[in-house]
Amino acid sequence: MKNLDFYKDKCVLVTGHTGFKGTWLCKILSMSGAKVVGYALEPPTDPSLFVQSEMAKEMTCVIGDIRDYDKLLSVFAEHRPDIVFHLAAQPIVRESYRTPRETFSTNVMGTVNVLECARQVGCVRSLLNVTTDKVYENHEWEWGYRETDTLCGFDPYSNSKSCSELVTRSYKNSFFDDGRIAVSTARAGNVIGGGDYAADRLIPDCVRAAMKCEPIILRNPLSVRPFQHVLEPLFAYLLIAEKQYSDPSLAGSYNVGPTQSDCLTSGEMADLFCAAWGDNQTWRCVSEENAVHEANFLRLDCARIRERLGWQPVWNAQTAVAKTVEFTKRGLYGKIPAETMQRQIEEYMEIQSCLKI
Repeated sequence: MKNLDFYKDKCVLVTGHTGFKGTWLCKILSMSGAKVVGYALEPPTDPSLFVQSEMAKEMTCVIGDIRDYDKLLSVFAEHRPDIVFHLAAQPIVRESYRTPRETFSTNVMGTVNVLECARQVGCVRSLLNVTTDKVYENHEWEWGYRETDTLCGFDPYSNSKSCSELVTRSYKNSFFDDGRIAVSTARAGNVIGGGDYAADRLIPDCVRAAMKCEPIILRNPLSVRPFQHVLEPLFAYLLIAEKQYSDPSLAGSYNVGPTQSDCLTSGEMADLFCAAWGDNQTWRCVSEENAVHEANFLRLDCARIRERLGWQPVWNAQTAVAKTVEFTKRGLYGKIPAETMQRQIEEYMEIQSCLKI
């Protein structure tokens, strides 16, 4: 993806646009010249990257619940999107233990509603359902999960996303087998980047501790995750949607993650953060009583997207952390988040073009 010309003047609907990943995706699409329409609840955090970046000025913003089928259908009918990126979700593992019913209704029926709207309106050419690397039945083994491995997430969040994958497959087989709508799912690893204020996420927790001049508290420093900068999966999503738009045979399920060397422990990621932040920042491990179950080891095999679409990561884990710290510190010195987002997107694309992706 040497440039974003493909998206110019196309109508693109992004569900979950007020979230962290959604805001970054809408910024990229706005820079491409796309007609961006967002559908989501109010921003899930305060502060919010969506508010700070003033993205609402660059797109059509519709506030609504993904479970409200009638309202969502009216948005599809009014704007008639060419491409849909479905990101709306309850995305936090620990929150899913507190609110399992809401998690399943949002992540499963929300997906049903998006696919049904696409089926009924008939304007969509390319649709991507964004799920997670946690959809797989986790055996705590050391090699990466492949797209053909069993889907069976353990916790309510992970399992709801496994169900979302199955819903997508059913709609694809039942209604879109003729290729009129190319439908894929993307299973991305743990993302980091500037403007993520969510609770119970490693790097946001690191930022909050550093800004208070306190040690970072880690629950499980030995857990392994496929960490990557938020721009990595977003550009993969854009590539999938573009390629399947022209060639529906490329639609399918794709893992999106870092190289094996960048599948690091939480402790190693905290070390990278402390080095990038400076100021003698430190971390320590604090065991949590009655802790909920979370996978200890998770890695993805990304051969399919690399071989079919030519995608590869651009920034390694160290760079990803450095860019996150840069974003945060520029904000502390009064730099406008939208300008930093555009600057980092342009830097990413410049390197990407050299890699001939």
